Amino acid sequence: MKSLWVFGYGSLLWEPGFAYQERVQARLSGWHRSFCMRSIHHRGTVDQPGLVLALDRYADSHCDGVAFSVAPADRDQTLTYLRERELVSSAYLEKTLPLALNDGRQVEAVAYVIDPDHVQYCGQLSLVEQAEIIAKAIGGRGPNTEYLWNTAAHLAELGIADPDLDWLAAKVRALVSDPSFG
Repeated sequence: MKSLWVFGYGSLLWEPGFAYQERVQARLSGWHRSFCMRSIHHRGTVDQPGLVLALDRYADSHCDGVAFSVAPADRDQTLTYLRERELVSSAYLEKTLPLALNDGRQVEAVAYVIDPDHVQYCGQLSLVEQAEIIAKAIGGRGPNTEYLWNTAAHLAELGIADPDLDWLAAKVRALVSDPSFG
């Protein structure tokens, strides 16, 4: 059995939650990192959904993130863990997609992408609307702001540019510090 590759583009960057033998920056073509999924469990509630990142399909785009290589002996345990974490609702779809690792290797990796037909999909929201939702939402794993700021900080630490996420992080900081917001 060969190693399992997992693509991280959001919270997996800073909290993978599984053992891995290698961590390499990678690019996934044809997909875009986006706050296009309403979170009713982890970063929001049914009454006040938050937003979490998902991979949304866009033909001429790409998403830079991290590929984790999992040892064959840990494959089944890792997949079980990821499915329990990521497939809380059916808004994410588990796909095996081609990744280009920054060191030149090409691998197939498990990635969690948005189902655009799911009720939690909200790819039409403007950045301003996203910021207002993120600034207020809190779910079972904590404030939505924490999710945004941790992801933005880890992307910056890795040297991965994401102008939309940087804009959102700054806008949300301004909103939560504004006493008239809320």
